[in-house]
Amino acid sequence: MVDLVDAQGRPIRRQELQGEPQTAAVAHLYREYADHPSRGLTPAKLARILEEAERGELMSQARLGEDMEEKDAHLFAELSKRRRAILGLSWDLQPPPEATEQERRETARVEAIIRALDWETILYDAAAAILHGYACLEYDWDRSEGEWRPRSVDYRQPDWFMCQPEARDELLLRTQDGLGEPLRPWGWMVHLHKAKSGYLVRGGLSRVLAWPYLFRNYSARDLAEFLEIYGLPLRLGKYPAGANEQEKATLMRAVVNIGHAAAGIIPQGMDLEFQEAAKGASDPFMAMMRWAEASMSKAILGATLTSQPSDSGGGAYALGEVHNEVRHDILVSDARQLARTLSRQLVEPLVRLNTRMTRMPVWVFDTEQPEDLKLYADALPNLVRMGMRIPARWAHEKLRIPEPEGDELVLEERRPAGGPMPLRSQPRAPVAAARAANADELPERWAERLEGDSAGAFDGMLEPVRRLLASVDSLEEFRERLAGLYDDMPDEQLARIMQMALAAAELAGRDQVEDDEG
Repeated sequence: MVDLVDAQGRPIRRQELQGEPQTAAVAHLYREYADHPSRGLTPAKLARILEEAERGELMSQARLGEDMEEKDAHLFAELSKRRRAILGLSWDLQPPPEATEQERRETARVEAIIRALDWETILYDAAAAILHGYACLEYDWDRSEGEWRPRSVDYRQPDWFMCQPEARDELLLRTQDGLGEPLRPWGWMVHLHKAKSGYLVRGGLSRVLAWPYLFRNYSARDLAEFLEIYGLPLRLGKYPAGANEQEKATLMRAVVNIGHAAAGIIPQGMDLEFQEAAKGASDPFMAMMRWAEASMSKAILGATLTSQPSDSGGGAYALGEVHNEVRHDILVSDARQLARTLSRQLVEPLVRLNTRMTRMPVWVFDTEQPEDLKLYADALPNLVRMGMRIPARWAHEKLRIPEPEGDELVLEERRPAGGPMPLRSQPRAPVAAARAANADELPERWAERLEGDSAGAFDGMLEPVRRLLASVDSLEEFRERLAGLYDDMPDEQLARIMQMALAAAELAGRDQVEDDEG
């Protein structure tokens, strides 16, 4: 009896989940060895590999992608940056909107199951789809103590899969008859990553990176030949007329070996000369290699200045920081695509198999960057003094500082004994409650009075500024006329209030000193 279906409406059979993984029935895939299509790679061969992939034969393109990652250190480093950046993100499962208490408990239970897995390896393996366009991880399910959980989540080689020409967005497990076998529902996590628009085969970065990889390979090979031919001086041996074959062979061994051993002997009467190496330059080869590496960095990270050393024309630090922001945009996109796959193909099976929830929680990565604390610490007090009403909740969320819970200790600013009490335009609730409870204290009542009086004074001073702002057409005009308002601002009332404030502060200080002295 079928009582479960996946997101595509395909029936889920629990007995299949409890059986062997699907790949156990296609043992020929385990016995295959890669043919490394990067050997002898030419533009014609590369074009043929890409065309075969478009017809659904993914094996050569997948194996070429793995060869490229193994053989090109620069490509490997840039891909590793992008894939490992996802591992540095915090994540959690968010319950459905307006979740009930039971839904929150069940969500926490499923999250605990996932965190007990090797989830870092799962994320890293799934991120292989950035290169290939797809990544397939097979579940080995286990049911014990009434709970379903994956015994393992195993990465399968990308060359194990194929597509049919009439369904180029559907992956099939490659079979010996060439027809392919559909992937078992809830037996796999298939992450399809779109680096570019198009159907599945053309969505990965391997097709974009293949051409710079090819040209860089050519240049590296040519540079090696150049150094072998032009990098060492010519060693020329001269033998006298009438030398026999044994003497000639002795001279030849000396000429060959002296370049590596830096020492040798030759028969008397023979000469050994070192000719200056032929003229040549390696600059053209290095220029092509730098172009290829820069192209790879642009394709993978969206920039080059975050990966190139400064002595290679990489650019200034400030520009590198700008390019690093571009890389963060790509990281956000990668995280969102991966989160959708995890929610549908890992979270949903665990929820449906282990709980009675009908609404699904979602996997969420925290991709928000922390704000500049110093910038806000300088700006917020000034904005509050100008009269802006800023909710404390917004500041906590913006700066990612959690609000205290219950009687939790909080950081407070220490002030010297006898120092003046700070004036607040809008005192916090605990301070207001303390003032109400100690209404007989003169300094506190003065502080409350000064707060109310100063509000009107500041409003009077700001009124000419408001009128000017409403009458000008541009900020430049406002800036030019602002200085002329100084004489029109009513400052008499504020001066009186400041005198009262200083007197109140002095009284508060004296009162504090007397209390401290007993």
